[in-house]
Amino acid sequence: CHSMITYKSKIGLEFVFLIIVLLGMQVFIMVSAQLWVALFIILAFLFFIIYIFITTYYVITEDKNLKIKCGFLFNESLKINSIRKIIETNNPNTGPATSFDRLQIFYNQNDSVLISPKDKKKFIKHLTTINPDIEIKLKKQTQG
Repeated sequence: CHSMITYKSKIGLEFVFLIIVLLGMQVFIMVSAQLWVALFIILAFLFFIIYIFITTYYVITEDKNLKIKCGFLFNESLKINSIRKIIETNNPNTGPATSFDRLQIFYNQNDSVLISPKDKKKFIKHLTTINPDIEIKLKKQTQG
């Protein structure tokens, strides 16, 4: 039997690169123009993004729930037995995921959420141990 286990979100290099390029250009422009208030706002936004990256994780609880946490923006709990299907995706829609290497979890009748656990295999295995009826669709099967 599993106790409460936390799965960290994978941090996608594509996100990090995009943030560095976009915010780096803005910081350079603000410093050049000596717009200190704007620079402060950009740096505050950067710290907010770092906070989101650090506080995005998924917990499988002892009472068979999946808690999905993303800073103070997203905090949801769903019954693992309500999960119908998990699909591996690169869907760019917003969700509590810090990478485009994602899993879309379909639960209840019509609900779904996008997440990006770092160790997808272990995460899926843990969920299917609790609910063996979950349909799994991965992009490619890998040996391991």
